[in-house]
This record gives sequence, structure tokens and C-alpha cells, in this order.
Amino acid sequence: MLKNIEIDFVPDEPVKSPDIVPIFLGLFLLVLAFFIMLVSISTFETVKSTAVMDSLSSTFTTVLPPTSDPTDFNAKDGDIIAGEAFQEQLTTIFSTAVQIEKIEVVQPGRLMRLYMPASALFKADEAAVREDMLPLLDRVVAMLSNRPPGLRQDMEVIIGTALTGNYYLPLQQNLEMARVGELARTIVGRGAPPDSVSVGIKSGDQGNVSIWFWVRAIEETEIRFEEALEEVRKRTLVPTDEGQAGGQP
Repeated sequence: MLKNIEIDFVPDEPVKSPDIVPIFLGLFLLVLAFFIMLVSISTFETVKSTAVMDSLSSTFTTVLPPTSDPTDFNAKDGDIIAGEAFQEQLTTIFSTAVQIEKIEVVQPGRLMRLYMPASALFKADEAAVREDMLPLLDRVVAMLSNRPPGLRQDMEVIIGTALTGNYYLPLQQNLEMARVGELARTIVGRGAPPDSVSVGIKSGDQGNVSIWFWVRAIEETEIRFEEALEEVRKRTLVPTDEGQAGGQP
């Protein structure tokens, strides 16, 4: 006959893992002290920092067309802020009103561009501007006309077109030429400063429109007649036999 046998079983105590929080805290403090030491013994090298900034600027600056090569832009902080506000307003206007393929700020406070299909601006197979786009153009006209002191805002519209059989841009009027011309007349006719709007065509991207918005200092757009005349004079004057300068038409 089996009897119930009671066995007193005492389980082993679980092994306690070491507390790693103080270890990690000590490592973090050690790394922090290391970087503080590096900062304390470092010196500021103006030449090296300038080289780094120039390298970053040249790397991340978008390649511009020949008519929009970047130039040195010396302006006050207020001018840059005004240009950035202009870009933000344009981004809001176009992104909420039409179908935009891409909006890109090339130079903050200075240059931005956007891409859209031509069907968003013009009637199908026509040069006429769509009626539902007129309120948007009115807002753009108001922004172009509101020039801060010492600055001007310009708009460049480029539309793609097909090349001719000789791989040249078309010389005769085509749909793309008629469209950009009609757009320029519409914008100027609605009150935009005539000197702030320019249009053109380029090869490829047929049916697509790229719009460039510039914020320029007035000094950059002034025609310097004296400098131009001096350059022409240097090119047209040649020395004579007597060592004097004579005119060469």
C-alpha cells in the first residue's frame, strides 16, 4: 500500500542581474566629457570654415541656365527676409490653386522656380489663358507690383517646344510661342510692371511650363551705359601707324 510522501522542495534563489543603468550613465558622462574637452581645445579656422561653406554651396546649388547665373548678392537681413516671404506666398498661391509638379527654392530669398503642365494655364490646343486662372494671376500681379524699397520681383516664364528638322528652335510662330506671348500680355495687361515679366521657349519638355521668380536688388538690373560705351570703345579703337588710336567701324 502506497503512502503519500511529502518532500519539502526549496527552489534556488534566482540569480540577480547586475544593474547596468549606472554603467550606461557613466559611459554617457565619459563621452560628454570627451566632447567638451575637444571643444575647449579646438580653435576656429576662418579659412577652413569658409572653404567648407563654399564647398557646400557649390554642391547643393542647382545648375542654372545661362540667363540666371548666380551672382554675389549683398543685401541686408531685411531684404533676405522680404525675399523669403515673397517665396512663401508664391508657394502657397500655386500649391493651393493649380496642379504643380515641383516647387523648388534654388536660392532662399533670391530665386525659386516651379513646374506645371501647360494644360493648367492654357486652354486645350489654344493660346488663350484659362478663365479660372485669372484670379491666381491677379494675385501674382499684386505681388510683382508690391516691390520693397531697393528690391524688385521678376517673373520668367519658359515653355518647352519641339525642335525643327534641323534641330533648331522654331523661327515661325507656333502654339508655344503664342501661349507665352499671350500670358505675358495678360499679366502686364492686368497691372504687372512690364519690366518684371519675361517669357521664352526652350527645347524639350514640350507642353511643360517652368516659372522662375527672382528677387533682385535694383542695382543689379540698372543698365550701366557708361560701362557699356567704354567696352564698345575699347573693342572698336585700334592703334594707327603714328601710335594714336583711330576709329574702326
